[in-house]
Amino acid sequence: MESKPIRAIITGATGMVGEGVLHECLKHPDVERVLVINRKPGGVSHPKLTELIHTDFFDFSAIEDQLAGYNACFFCLGVSSVGMNEADYHRLTYDLTQHVARTLVRLNPGMTFCYVSGAGTDSTEQGRLMWARVKGKTENALLQLPFKAAYMFRPGFLRASEGAKNVKSYYTYLAWLYPIGRVLYPAGFCTLEELGRAMINTVTKGYDKSVLEVKDIVQLAVR
Repeated sequence: MESKPIRAIITGATGMVGEGVLHECLKHPDVERVLVINRKPGGVSHPKLTELIHTDFFDFSAIEDQLAGYNACFFCLGVSSVGMNEADYHRLTYDLTQHVARTLVRLNPGMTFCYVSGAGTDSTEQGRLMWARVKGKTENALLQLPFKAAYMFRPGFLRASEGAKNVKSYYTYLAWLYPIGRVLYPAGFCTLEELGRAMINTVTKGYDKSVLEVKDIVQLAVR
């Protein structure tokens, strides 16, 4: 049976991960339309692309009518836990993601939801690392929502897409490590191209795991 064209919502498109995923969506033939929800203009123009500028991700009431009719969400929005206490990190990670996800599943019950988490996320929610506990709680809650399907992506070190504008400064300095790490420790290194293609393939082809580590991302990207 032929799959339906993908109409995707992307969050976090002004960050490194979201920019890479957006780039893959815009060039992929299975993706028909992309809506990005940004707090500030992303500076990307494309016939497939619509951009919504909206600052409060805890209140989508003003834009809800523009969020229906999509069958995928690639959630790439996130904050670093560095220097942040657990209450604030929980609010900007768990609470925010849950609000967005609950809104989208209500408007688009046939949606596939892909969440970018991170290598080392703690599914038990009991570990010593604060960020890993909160990410694990966020993953577990998302998997309980009534989406058509939900996938938690746990990339490790990501190689940025060629021509990317939103690359973190330390990634630029550490880019030389990627080819070495890919050979010596392939379970920890993948590209943003692979991440984006893997997300797209969850919508059209599915996957037999709901939590995807690096090796799963790489495998799914080439399906």
